[in-house]
Amino acid sequence: MYHQPVMLEECLEGLDINAEGTYVDATFGGGGHSLAMLEKIKGGQLVAFDQDEDAKREAEKIRHRSFTFCQANFMYMSKYLKLNGIRKVNGILADLGISSHQIDSPERGFSTRFNGPLDMRMDSKNKLTAAKVLNEYPEEQLHKVLGMYGEVKNAKTLARLVCQQRKLKKFDRINGLTELLKTVAPKGKEFKYYAQVFQALRMEVNQELQSLEGFLKQCEDVIEKGGRLVIMSYHSLEDRMVKNYMNTGKVRGVLEKDFFGNPIKPFRAMTRKPVEASEKETKQNNRARSAKLRIAERL
Repeated sequence: MYHQPVMLEECLEGLDINAEGTYVDATFGGGGHSLAMLEKIKGGQLVAFDQDEDAKREAEKIRHRSFTFCQANFMYMSKYLKLNGIRKVNGILADLGISSHQIDSPERGFSTRFNGPLDMRMDSKNKLTAAKVLNEYPEEQLHKVLGMYGEVKNAKTLARLVCQQRKLKKFDRINGLTELLKTVAPKGKEFKYYAQVFQALRMEVNQELQSLEGFLKQCEDVIEKGGRLVIMSYHSLEDRMVKNYMNTGKVRGVLEKDFFGNPIKPFRAMTRKPVEASEKETKQNNRARSAKLRIAERL
């Protein structure tokens, strides 16, 4: 399969699909979640979003009268739903991870396993690449990106080294970066360190947190009363935004109250603690290890 969907059963259970309902798969990826959702949708419809070219090619293989694919970032969800004549939906699923297909394509530059170009764009029309971040960002900004998005312990040191290195030779291939990372990675934890740096660059290149915030803000307007919001995240910053939004309707977690002091919140969180993948699944699919699933119901 092109993409092994993480926590598939748990996602479907969280969505509680009504065969006649309208649903959104906000992150189509390899289509694993979408295909499973379509099996349960009989008279309703499914609208899937993804900005990735490869995802679009996968979506074109789906011949199902209930299926519509939009090649767009999920932050434009409500605009595209309106274009398709949809005002309200019964549920939204978002898997914020990167698809295994993207990781396994050397030319995309997402993985340290290959010496591909330092690209990491999910939308190939995007001007910003990982090479551009490494070669052009000021030291302070690099330090912030690495520390915040990658939770890299020695982010300041690494940012300084990157700036020294690029004066001698610009970064363009993965090997050039991993050679430098070897010199500062903690002994015995090299691969974890590389993964943290790559995650930071990917999140910056694709403006992932900004897109997530834009997407979340639309969910309360789009989801019908009693509808479900099901989100899987792989990074503490994303998980915190999702948790805050489900608990308060605000990504920063500030709860608004009405004139009488009653909380105004669009959702009821149905998961106090995030759902995590079973041991069996994490053995079969490494990506599931860091996944955190949260579910909320529209009030």
